[in-house]
Amino acid sequence: MEFEQAFDRLLGHEGGYSNDVRDPGGETNWGISKRSYPNVDIKALTRDGAKLIYLRDFWEPLGDAHPAVKFQVFDFAVNGGLATGLRKLQSAVGVADDGHWGPRSAAALAAMELNDVLLRFNAQRIRYYASLANWPTYGKGWAIRVAGNLDYAAEDN
Repeated sequence: MEFEQAFDRLLGHEGGYSNDVRDPGGETNWGISKRSYPNVDIKALTRDGAKLIYLRDFWEPLGDAHPAVKFQVFDFAVNGGLATGLRKLQSAVGVADDGHWGPRSAAALAAMELNDVLLRFNAQRIRYYASLANWPTYGKGWAIRVAGNLDYAAEDN
């Protein structure tokens, strides 16, 4: 899987413009939030503009990690923040969860079986969501999203 496929998958979860007052990200378009990108005109953001942000800020930071892992982290990072996605991956591979992907994290990832990483990462993701105060509002959707990503993990590993 390449970034193009991952991006298309992501847009199955994310899409058009919204400004839900219950959403901590606030104004959002294509999954890009005003909270994370205060200098971006969210309402005018194009699909291609979102794609460039995602490639640079969400896909490339994991370097040469297996694409199945990159997709899972990418999808979670869009939903929960990049640092959160990286911290949960670090927890899944057993290194300090500082949110900064470096050689130690990459080596721990490379030393593990891919399937173990995918399962542990999604377990971390569910625990994270369940700990949030807005779980009653968004929890069902998040759980369905993780279930879909587990299906993708089974295809990708």
